Amino acid sequence: MNPTLKKPRESVDLSELTQSTFPDEVLEKVLSLVQSHKDRNSASLVCKDWYNAERWTRTKLFIGNCYSVSPEIVARRFPKIKSVTLKGKPRFSDFNLVPENWGADIQAWLDVFAKVYPFLEELRLKRMAVSDESLEFLAKSFHGFKVLSLLSCDGFSTDGISSIAAHCKSLTELDIQENGMDDISGSWLSCFPDDFASLEVLNFASLNSEISIDALERLVSRCKSLRVLKVNKNVTLSQLQRLLVRAPQLIELGTGCFLPDLTSRQYAELESAFSNCKNLHTISGLWEATYRYLPVLYAACASLTFLNLSYATIRSGEFLKLLAHCPSLRRLWVFDTVKDEGLEAVGTSCPLLEELRVFPADPFEEDIVHGVTESGFVAVSAGCPKLQYVLYFCRQMTNAAVATIVRNCPDFTHFRLCIMNPGQPDYMTNEPMDEAFGAVVKTCKKLQRLSVSGLLTDLTFEYIGRYAKNLETLSVAFAGRSDWGMQCVLEGCSKLRKLEIRDCPFGNAALLSGLEKYESMRCLWMSACSVTMNGCRLLAQERPRLNVEVIKDENSDDSADKLYVYRSVAGPRRDAPPFVVTL
Repeated sequence: MNPTLKKPRESVDLSELTQSTFPDEVLEKVLSLVQSHKDRNSASLVCKDWYNAERWTRTKLFIGNCYSVSPEIVARRFPKIKSVTLKGKPRFSDFNLVPENWGADIQAWLDVFAKVYPFLEELRLKRMAVSDESLEFLAKSFHGFKVLSLLSCDGFSTDGISSIAAHCKSLTELDIQENGMDDISGSWLSCFPDDFASLEVLNFASLNSEISIDALERLVSRCKSLRVLKVNKNVTLSQLQRLLVRAPQLIELGTGCFLPDLTSRQYAELESAFSNCKNLHTISGLWEATYRYLPVLYAACASLTFLNLSYATIRSGEFLKLLAHCPSLRRLWVFDTVKDEGLEAVGTSCPLLEELRVFPADPFEEDIVHGVTESGFVAVSAGCPKLQYVLYFCRQMTNAAVATIVRNCPDFTHFRLCIMNPGQPDYMTNEPMDEAFGAVVKTCKKLQRLSVSGLLTDLTFEYIGRYAKNLETLSVAFAGRSDWGMQCVLEGCSKLRKLEIRDCPFGNAALLSGLEKYESMRCLWMSACSVTMNGCRLLAQERPRLNVEVIKDENSDDSADKLYVYRSVAGPRRDAPPFVVTL
């Protein structure tokens, strides 16, 4: 639930002062300049005048759970919305833990928006169910529509994208990322009108179909304000060169495949095209990249702040040479194929680094043929004191290493350590990893998001509850020994907003210990834990303003297989499928 949807207090100590000091016109002008959702939410709760001023000046809306409020309530509360960001399914749907047809259909929202927000310009969707019919409806209902972003959505195909291309004459951004869609063909690129030239952002990197390169070239040539272009892996290096010649103004580039052979002349032309891209600060893509063609990037690397190699299984030797040309990196995403040697080079070459994500090239490979260890992580922390965000997949870790890492980088806001073997202890001492995460929460006072892994006892959660006072999101898997661990977190983490738990021994006592907490949180997810249906019913009875949903597996007993709890001002949802039991 959005805090702004609560009824405002009748008055506060400042109400008379605000009424006498700020005429409505001045107050609305001031609030129209406030961009932060949190600040606007707080302002709306000061008094009725501020509530109404915030109501009439809000044009952007963020809804972190599409069932926390209904579209009708949103329409009554905010009459002038132009931009909506809407999230649907729980995050664990990314791990196939949420069944198909769970819900989060966008159409009900579009039906209301078409009536009250005909001037809607932006729609950013994440984990929503989107059909081709919905995309066509969107394209034909909002004549000034400009921005469509679809991230981890499903239910649609490239036919729906064709409707957007054909009918949204003012489109400036089309961003299609990691969706479960039916990728029929790349003919949608030919659906943009011949006089269409407003596009500034185009991302179709996650699509698989062949595209019409001629249609893409014509589109890129017309769109002089294009600043972000991310193509899929079917675009060859020679085709990429033709695109770069037509768009040297790009600031973000997602390349195609680096595998096809180039003649010496083609290589020189591609190198020249990259050198003419003076404003590039982000490069991604690089499918099948090898040492042979990576040097064409070197001329464009000096100003890079974000290098995304999460599609490119680059080996450490190739990575070392590329990294030497990227002294200004703030963000780096790589596969563990760079090995510890590559991460040591990161520590040496990237002193400004703020974010590091290391993904497993093969998460299901049992034998460690490649990968990274604690030594690579320590090396990065030693050379990158500004590091604030880390997502690190590895197969081994030690308590001492984590303590060293956070001592080197005490300003972590996001610390997500994923030891891939569930229940893995400190491989050197065979002790639980309790002291590692204890060091994280004791040292990193700004910590907002934490993912824990490895062999953990309740001591880890006692540390979290005692020290992680700014923690907002906690993700737990295969950890803990008793209900006490979860109780410590719920009692101690006053700012907690999202708690995600899977495959842990926490049961009814742990669940019910959060009765005073859940209404101030966005959501709780528990799967494969020891919670029963009776415990869930007790929670629902004690907190009727919460939506308590259980996803039941076939032939399951009294256990609550998957529990999803969230606050809502709209009441129980009306589109729950049969396998979702609402209590």
